Amino acid sequence: MFAIRYSTRARKFLKRVDRTISRRLMEKIERLREKPILSDTKKIVGSRSLFRVRVGDYRILYEVDYRNNMIGIVKIDKRSRVY
Repeated sequence: MFAIRYSTRARKFLKRVDRTISRRLMEKIERLREKPILSDTKKIVGSRSLFRVRVGDYRILYEVDYRNNMIGIVKIDKRSRVY
């Protein structure tokens, strides 16, 4: 099982977003903890270890560190603003 580490930007977003959306995002992040590359995960073009996963209109950008069993949540935001 992987440990989750949130960036400051990701934490702030989760605090200010609606509770139902936050719950959906957290459920997806918990699924990442068990399996870091889900079926709907896509690699970000132009980066080595950055992935994105979709939750409705929102995107979670994250990095996977297999050596330390760590997932770093880099950014969470709406699709139009995340990239």
